[in-house]
Amino acid sequence: MLLDQETENEIAYELCQLLGRAILPVSGSDGRGAPAATYGTAFFYSELVGATDDGEVVHEWLLTAAATTRAPYGEIGLRPSLTEPAEAAAEPIGLPDFADRWLQLPELGLAAMPTGGLHGHAEDEGWSWRTQQVTDAVAAPADAVARVGAEPASAFVLALGVGDAGARPLEAVIERVARVGDEVRVTTELPSGYVGAPVFGVEAPGGELSLRCLGLLLPADGGGHPVATFDRIRSALAAATADHH
Repeated sequence: MLLDQETENEIAYELCQLLGRAILPVSGSDGRGAPAATYGTAFFYSELVGATDDGEVVHEWLLTAAATTRAPYGEIGLRPSLTEPAEAAAEPIGLPDFADRWLQLPELGLAAMPTGGLHGHAEDEGWSWRTQQVTDAVAAPADAVARVGAEPASAFVLALGVGDAGARPLEAVIERVARVGDEVRVTTELPSGYVGAPVFGVEAPGGELSLRCLGLLLPADGGGHPVATFDRIRSALAAATADHH
């Protein structure tokens, strides 16, 4: 649905509060200390895989676009709001053989990292994560993805831009999303650093606005960006991990 500007601004602000701590900056280079050649955004997604008497069973993933993981050396940046204590965020997590650290889902253009290693790194370094996640409840179900039509609708992209001297400011931008053929697309080309970011749409079932994460922003092509939608992300993760259960 297409919202008025005031409502869009309110939602963009609310998104930063609800999920500002769900995203991390990623960058790729030729090696430790080399200048970054690629920039992207990654976000935490908790996949609901079942339930027991003790509660829900979830797998936590860090998701990004595969294109952001192809450099020989990668860094996952830390942000003071995501680490306890905040000063633990001074040093990024450096990862040689960057592409190999991710489960590559090339049919979607997606890369997914189980977060066990990230939590282990924090424990080794004496700090802990304070993250928010895109949960299964927020991630759009297949019917919500199917309702994205050819008419442009309000969309929100929560990303870490690229500022001066390597700064990665949190940005929530108001965009338009529409279906073109069998693709859901963001209709404008977005700046460096946005690839891999979560894309949100809004529905109003029963009259109340509800925010849904439609999927993940893929690299620009032809004046906009395809979105890897959550119906496909769920299926691909389930298929890729079926052997490990």
